[in-house]
Amino acid sequence: MSDARRAGPTSRTTVRRLPERARYDRETVESILDEGLVCHVGFVDGGQPFVVPSAYARWGDRLVIHGSAASRMVKALAAGAPACVTVTLLDGLVLARSAFHHSMNYRSLVVLGTATEVTEAEEKRRALDAIVEHVVPGRVAAVRPPSEKELRATRVVALPLDEASAKVRTGPPKDDEADYALGVWAGELPLRLTPLGPVPDPRLAAGFGAPPHVTGWRRGRR
Repeated sequence: MSDARRAGPTSRTTVRRLPERARYDRETVESILDEGLVCHVGFVDGGQPFVVPSAYARWGDRLVIHGSAASRMVKALAAGAPACVTVTLLDGLVLARSAFHHSMNYRSLVVLGTATEVTEAEEKRRALDAIVEHVVPGRVAAVRPPSEKELRATRVVALPLDEASAKVRTGPPKDDEADYALGVWAGELPLRLTPLGPVPDPRLAAGFGAPPHVTGWRRGRR
């Protein structure tokens, strides 16, 4: 394992609240990124904080995000605005015997840093392909690639994973000892992201069934 993969927390990413739930290893960081679909990007523009949801992909040791060339978020990040990106996976509801101790089982991630714009044409194409493949593996090979006009209308930024920390909760509720005698059901309600059946576009030409990368789409622990 490389030094980068063994790197510990920085002063900015050290988890201080419930530190026993912290994870700093690259394997956990990458697994959360690889399973998630939506990140939230925090930045400040003109003195105003913003948090914007976005699709993304892990691209090696970087997180890539795209947007319209006119996007406030991408403009700010490309100009060097410090970023805070979060991803949360909800694994279950934790139902305790007291209202106070109700919780959730989750895997969450915070990435801090400064993004750089991906401007080289082929690298930009690869980054955009990575985002599509992250959301629906196998899709890039089935669809038309971006045109030059579409590429010009899109900007891509990459954020290094040098400062990242995860936080994970698992297991049953943690009630006060006296409350275990209460006649109240307590436990976990696991949650999973499961797709429903594909709904074809009304303008889909006759004879096209959903391909395996659609019917076989799954998300979960990898």
